[in-house]
Amino acid sequence: MDTAKKKSRWALPHSYTLIFVIIIVMAALTWIVPSGEFTREHTTIDGTDREVIVPGTYHTVPKIEDGADKRQGIGAILSAPMEGVMNAVDVVAFVLVVGGAFGIILNTGAIDRGLVSLARKLKDRGIWVIPLSMIIFSLGGSTFGMSEEIIPLYTIFISLMFALGFDSMTAILILFLGTQIGYVGSTTNPFSVLIAQGVAGIQGNPQLWLRFIEWLVFTGVSIGFTMWYAHRVKRNPEKSLVFKNDLINRPVFLTEDDGQEIHFSVRDKLILSGFVVTLGLIVWGILAKGWYMTEIGAVFLALGLFAGIISKMNQKEMAENFVKGCAEFVYAAVIIGLARGILVIAENGMIIDTILNSLSSLLKGLPSYAFTTIMLLVHNVITFFVPSSSGEAALTMPVLAPLGDLVQVNREAIVTSYQFGNGLTNLISPTGGVLLAGLAIARINFGQWLKVIMKIFPLLWVIAAVFAAISAYVGM
Repeated sequence: MDTAKKKSRWALPHSYTLIFVIIIVMAALTWIVPSGEFTREHTTIDGTDREVIVPGTYHTVPKIEDGADKRQGIGAILSAPMEGVMNAVDVVAFVLVVGGAFGIILNTGAIDRGLVSLARKLKDRGIWVIPLSMIIFSLGGSTFGMSEEIIPLYTIFISLMFALGFDSMTAILILFLGTQIGYVGSTTNPFSVLIAQGVAGIQGNPQLWLRFIEWLVFTGVSIGFTMWYAHRVKRNPEKSLVFKNDLINRPVFLTEDDGQEIHFSVRDKLILSGFVVTLGLIVWGILAKGWYMTEIGAVFLALGLFAGIISKMNQKEMAENFVKGCAEFVYAAVIIGLARGILVIAENGMIIDTILNSLSSLLKGLPSYAFTTIMLLVHNVITFFVPSSSGEAALTMPVLAPLGDLVQVNREAIVTSYQFGNGLTNLISPTGGVLLAGLAIARINFGQWLKVIMKIFPLLWVIAAVFAAISAYVGM
């Protein structure tokens, strides 16, 4: 018994801890890696003044120059998180405002009631609940980063799947695979594509047309797989990996929620109509007016206020729900600032250009498809340690976007490789709270989930590698 207690179990460190460790490692590298820099020049791209690296101009600089020491010590390490948050204040503010707005919208219950009402109306047509629901969830993941919002729906959809003759795994596929594949095929997701483009210095979402095609393909493949799985289980329930679990859980879930009336009111319809109009307005603003985080954040805030007014919330309720919404996104907001602290250390130590020069020398001459494939693999690995899409964007884009310039691969392809790598890895990563919450509710273990999702994961990865290469070839 004592021996069992003494057994040490290795656990993945918290993302904040991991980032702080990376800050320490980066500080140590400033003592080892030569300091250097490229010559930079200003140029106008799509009407925006941007500073770019001039290839072939790299040169080393002394570690100690004019009394300034580029080697980063303990003081620099401790101040890096604060400096990182200050440097990323625009992105942090954007995340919190959008999160607060969605706190109001989701508290109205309009989205939940709309989805459940739609699913229940199609109950007698069973299988068609899957494509309709997954299109909505995937669109939510692709456009506004729907993720944690599905947790309250797990119980409802598990009950619904049992009533339709499917299993609990089908519910997890509809909800989690649905929203996560939207992340993979992000179009205007503010917590994935827009943040990555912002950090990479890209304005206007120039490959939005290609992103929409990617979303269609990924979503179509995922829907096809889920429908195949559901049909197979309904035809022979014993083929389900969770058959024994469901024998125990089915009576519990069916008595909890099955048959409950869902009143989808006129107010709910107005709120959802406002949401659709808002998404259209954002797409128009990005394409026609060059909108960026400030404008997009303002539109989402307006939607939140509209939803609160329509649902007859008073000013106190709206304020409290806004605060709750912000709280839900504090983790993402803070991790952006902390990740920027890594860049602060590297910039002060002047080792970023040295790393870029070495990487460009290593990867130079590779065809675009090989470069984007390597980038996809890099992000697959990084996501295991930094599952947050916004956190990974803040961590990697400052280094990898300029690297694309050096090897003559457009920055949109770098962003595309990042979004694919992050989204796909989170399908199989044991660190995702949304997935683990759903599995816990359904009483499904992680190994059972892996056995199912790995039937489609390799195909999704190959599609991602192909689209990443296409992104590099079509340019911006």
